[in-house]
Amino acid sequence: MSVDRHGLERRDHGHTRQRGHLLVIIPELDLRESLTGRLAAAGYAVTAVATGTDAMASLDERHFDLLIVDVEIPDLHDLARARPVLADRPPIICMTTCDALDLLLPELGTEVEDYVTKPCRIPELLARVHVQLRQPELRHRDLVLDEVVFQAWRGDRPLDVTPAEYRLLRHLLCNAGRVLSKEQLSESVWGEARGLNAIERLVSRLRQKVDATQPALIHTRRGFGYCLG
Repeated sequence: MSVDRHGLERRDHGHTRQRGHLLVIIPELDLRESLTGRLAAAGYAVTAVATGTDAMASLDERHFDLLIVDVEIPDLHDLARARPVLADRPPIICMTTCDALDLLLPELGTEVEDYVTKPCRIPELLARVHVQLRQPELRHRDLVLDEVVFQAWRGDRPLDVTPAEYRLLRHLLCNAGRVLSKEQLSESVWGEARGLNAIERLVSRLRQKVDATQPALIHTRRGFGYCLG
């Protein structure tokens, strides 16, 4: 479960393996709620707060695997002064309107592993979270791809996918929410553009396996291609 100080709760979807507990510190309510929902859907537990004071209270209560800090929180300096640099502190990703990471360091008073500029794309931020936590999984809702054992699951149900289906599923997961053309998918699977009927058949076979569990995740955008959403 994820909890917002303003009453927002999110539960991770379906799969039993949790990916980590994140502390999100964002003053803007809509952005905080949107990001919390997307992180929870990706399998993370999330505590979301609006101020450095609330963040400090959360940090005193529990361990977090990663912090996402909007540098526009009104009491950023208080957070920096109250939270000394510790050897075991979680990594930090900053959200900022700056385009240079070194400008953030005096403000936050500690080391920053990564940053995204605002307005940020949530898929990009999710990818950076994934890199910081170094987790060999790709996930969308209850669909999981483990890149260590090359196995896919829908919930607790393993999916028996072929190598070509695995490559197709991986490309869809890496671009969740984006519509991908048949040509793009063909390149990702075979490294070349093949007949469009070949990718249509491959998508159909993969869809039978993935969407045997509802709700359906692989969608057709007629005239454009396919998306995982």
